[in-house]
Amino acid sequence: MEGLKPYPAYRAARTHWLGNIPEYWEEKRGKYLFREVDERSSTGEEELLSISHTTGVTPRSQKNVTMFKAESYVGHKLARPNDIVINTMWAWMAALGVSKYTGIVSPSYGVYRPHNGQDFVPEYVDYLLRTPLMKWEYICRSTGIRSSRLRLYPDKFLEIAFPCPPREEQERMVTFLKAKEVQIRRLIRNKRCLIAMLNEQKQAIINQAVTRGLDPNAPMKATGIEWMPEVPAHWKIYKIKQIAQFNPSKSENTSTFSDEDEVVFLPMESVSTTGVIDCSQRGKIQTLRNGYTYFRRDDVVVAKITPCFENGKGAYLGELETEIGFGTTEFIVLRAQAKIDPIFLYQVTMLPAFRRDGAMAMTGAAGQQRVPGSFLKEFTFGLPSIQEQLKLLEFIGNETKRIDQPIEKAQKELALIQEYRERLIADVVTGKLDVRDVKLTTLDADETWKDEENGDDLSDEEMEPEDAEEDA
Repeated sequence: MEGLKPYPAYRAARTHWLGNIPEYWEEKRGKYLFREVDERSSTGEEELLSISHTTGVTPRSQKNVTMFKAESYVGHKLARPNDIVINTMWAWMAALGVSKYTGIVSPSYGVYRPHNGQDFVPEYVDYLLRTPLMKWEYICRSTGIRSSRLRLYPDKFLEIAFPCPPREEQERMVTFLKAKEVQIRRLIRNKRCLIAMLNEQKQAIINQAVTRGLDPNAPMKATGIEWMPEVPAHWKIYKIKQIAQFNPSKSENTSTFSDEDEVVFLPMESVSTTGVIDCSQRGKIQTLRNGYTYFRRDDVVVAKITPCFENGKGAYLGELETEIGFGTTEFIVLRAQAKIDPIFLYQVTMLPAFRRDGAMAMTGAAGQQRVPGSFLKEFTFGLPSIQEQLKLLEFIGNETKRIDQPIEKAQKELALIQEYRERLIADVVTGKLDVRDVKLTTLDADETWKDEENGDDLSDEEMEPEDAEEDA
């Protein structure tokens, strides 16, 4: 990797997951390095910290997400600089890290402080804690009845063995990795900018077709709609409630399916902001019927909660792998009627004006604002005939296909860059690569400092599941 070489000599680690480690490195179990602490806030006024599987421990005020808020944070656990903070319920996702801050976290979290005299560099521990091999340790040592509800308890965490390189090597590893991350962040930022630009081009093509048709010389007529002042003269004006059914009844298919039939279940994370659905999660109808949102193949789903609505979460369910399915209650289901093609209906729900005006119409407490059903029902737009809709959709498909190819290429490259970053960190902090004599330029150090000051972030998170659980 990048011409880096392994250490001159290795020995087999006592801990199987470490494999071979440099022959002079030590290994110690967590209990000899850290101790659990249970220090509580008496005022609840300290900085509220967020725990993420991608960014570790950060002030929640710096996160670009909307969270639930507790009435009081008195009695929450205090974390101090260099403490390890672990979300007990999401440790299997590596939702943990070393804190740089004094702040408060959920009482259900684990907080661990280095024993006096332990010579660990906090940044090295932070890198090590979130490597894939450590993540498997958390999974193996966690307990629970379901994979999504595994808990990593203190006694199990403190039994994990840690490699213990000399402090000067830890410092060198941290300096090297920070410098390399500057380069990686730059690559990631460039790829994301390219993807965003291409998606904007796609959206412009879709907007033009869905709101004005394909004939630039077509006679136009006024609509009285603020965001869509005119449409081709032969189009008709409708509200969504006039051309789509809302939240169809679950009882419509009771005679067709048995309670034991397994169908697709769509949590929010299984629906992307580009309309792609992940049908891998399944459940029995008798388990899902009560308490979840019902839909059928070819329906359209729209996320109603912030920030998912604003981010474009929604999909046309033409690729649903079972005839019916269930999903999170945060979906509104639309079923296209005779006047509108369901794919065209989905494109209407993806219009920037629809998302912008819906966000302005949201109601509810901070962190739990939702788009009211009345907004969707009353949303007004111009609609051509079914025949013209199909022609417009064919045009959109042909035009956007040219853009989808470079987007897919950039996304694959982005995934490879992120995979490279993860592998590089793991190989360095576990001693597979020797960076003791690697020369780093002054530019690397300066750029690292600038990126840290700017709070550069490698994540794309809309919502931290660990924080949502904490305050729910």
